[in-house]
Amino acid sequence: MSSIYQQVLGSDFQKLHPQIQKRFGFSSNDKIASIGKGIMQSVWYGKPYTLPFLYVGTWRNIMFPQKGKNVPFTIENYAYKDKFGRETVTWIRKYRFPNRERRFDATMIYSKKRKRIVDYLGTHQHLAVDIEMKVAENGGLNLTSGEQRFYEGAIGFKFPMLFSGKANVCEWFEDKEQKFKISVVVTNKIWGKLFGYEGTFDVEYVPVNSTIDIPNDVLPIREEIRE
Repeated sequence: MSSIYQQVLGSDFQKLHPQIQKRFGFSSNDKIASIGKGIMQSVWYGKPYTLPFLYVGTWRNIMFPQKGKNVPFTIENYAYKDKFGRETVTWIRKYRFPNRERRFDATMIYSKKRKRIVDYLGTHQHLAVDIEMKVAENGGLNLTSGEQRFYEGAIGFKFPMLFSGKANVCEWFEDKEQKFKISVVVTNKIWGKLFGYEGTFDVEYVPVNSTIDIPNDVLPIREEIRE
């Protein structure tokens, strides 16, 4: 089975750096996970008027109103089949600030209907975000968020971008340092830059025999069938 990222990129997947291909080339059939550990050289947020966006994000581990330098972090990517049978990959980022741990939780699927990655943000998959994906010039993977939809119970609507942000993510491998690197910037077309970070990390590939081996705090509390 191809990974969800291979399904989107097709033959372009081979243009990625070999280490990026390895990191994004596994599926639940491969029974491995990618666990990254490193340092965020910078975690930042925008001007004071952006703070309400970030405080709301803390309710479901989406964004947070905290910044710092040289912040230890981990990123956990597990591939599994969700209860609807969809190939799913976790993106659980944990930032260890001096006074507390912050999280950014997400799970990604490949939507056959939309023919793209859909990224469910937060612990309860309330926000479904379309992801555009391409190979970056440095051989990394570039992801840009698009339309967002909010789902809760019987409620479902297109989430207004006035109250949200557009994310641009690039992850690549630096040969000189033999490290993975990541850069994220979240902006709002009215309010400007909301949030972002950049860091460097190493990756370990660990065996995963079944969903039981995936830590409970990595899996979403609720799964949403609507894409």
